[in-house]
Amino acid sequence: MPELPEVETIRRGLERVLAGVRIRRLQMRRPDLRFPLPDHFADRVEAQRIERLTRRAKYLVAELSGGEALVMHLGMTGRFSVVAKARKHLLGAYVYDTDGDPIHDHVAFELSNGVSLVYNDPRRFGFMVMMDAATRETHALFRKMGVEPLGPELTAEYLADRARGRKSNLKAFLMDQRNVAGLGNIYVSEALHRAGLSPNRAARFLSDARGRPTDRARALVPAITSVLEQAIAAGGSTLRDYRHADGERGAFQESFAVYDRDGAACIRPGCNGVIRRMVHSGRATYACNRCQR
Repeated sequence: MPELPEVETIRRGLERVLAGVRIRRLQMRRPDLRFPLPDHFADRVEAQRIERLTRRAKYLVAELSGGEALVMHLGMTGRFSVVAKARKHLLGAYVYDTDGDPIHDHVAFELSNGVSLVYNDPRRFGFMVMMDAATRETHALFRKMGVEPLGPELTAEYLADRARGRKSNLKAFLMDQRNVAGLGNIYVSEALHRAGLSPNRAARFLSDARGRPTDRARALVPAITSVLEQAIAAGGSTLRDYRHADGERGAFQESFAVYDRDGAACIRPGCNGVIRRMVHSGRATYACNRCQR
């Protein structure tokens, strides 16, 4: 599943094609994806102008001129393609062992600039939801969601407040979208290594007895932001199934310090540790057995 840097890369690629254009026609080639497609979907989007394409956590949000927002999640295998003059340009594909077989083209938006935006999803884990743009943050998808990790709201004080008294470990705490929105398996592992924190350490140690942030919380904030910013600059991470806006592979996997490096030497200067793989809630976690405490 794409994490924040991959979704942001997709957003930037699609925005060049979508911002300011109208949806002339919607084609639904099936009634559902993971969930049923929105009621009266065509009536609600046709003739609407896409004012802007934004992102919230791992969701793409197309804000429409009529006041609604189309919220899209790619799931495991969702991909968007822009089709123009019989040429298919892959924009922000996230592909799971598939070549984008057109039999899995489920939704197509014909746009006023002469191109079509086609959503392809073999496993149909993605979904699309319509909601009022002005009250979007109160919608069930978003109302309990935590802060954006690249926004000013992510501070050591915020983390300390959220973590105070928590028994869960740091990996689970950061993966919980109610705390920090958009983080996933790869970037949590990488951020914890940069901060020198063990994923097994209890989250409550981000806060002292008075609820003030500890040095661990102060180290974690820049670790998170720097990892995400570097990953976005690299176009995300490509393992086997992600390509970014121009169809090229993301490159951040070449900078992994711990993720998918089980048994390798730690790259931190002066550390003689070894990267070990462990499992938290069924998800693989990677950490140095020496410098992460």
